[in-house]
Amino acid sequence: MTTQSRKSSSQEKQRREHRYLNPQGAEVKTRDEAFATLQDVSAEAVAVTAKLQLNNGATTFEMEIRFNPNTSPFVVTGGRITAGICGAPWDITGGSIGNQLRLDAKRAGQGSCANTITIVGQYQNPPSYRGTYGFDGSSSSFNHTTLYNG
Repeated sequence: MTTQSRKSSSQEKQRREHRYLNPQGAEVKTRDEAFATLQDVSAEAVAVTAKLQLNNGATTFEMEIRFNPNTSPFVVTGGRITAGICGAPWDITGGSIGNQLRLDAKRAGQGSCANTITIVGQYQNPPSYRGTYGFDGSSSSFNHTTLYNG
């Protein structure tokens, strides 16, 4: 092995040891740059969307939930109930998803409907929530099963 090949191998090893990547996978120059963006993350950057479908025999609500996947249980940061409920759409204002489900929403659409809805449930297998929901302060008026829907 020549001195030239040893030097080349040594330089390559040194480059590999000092390679830094940011959370998006882009190469940056320093370790500080790699972790700097973690401090500047907005709420939108940590939001994930899931579609849920609440079923109550004759009623089906289509929901799109935004939540923070870095919390446990997941904190619901927003979303919408888009169909199947009087006065749709409804804005989801908060809640959580984990071993238990809780969603709070207020009516954004028109009509002579309730103003708020609260949905609660307990996780079960296959992945779904079984529980109750109610309107204008109640959460136990109607039974439901809520499934993940894509």
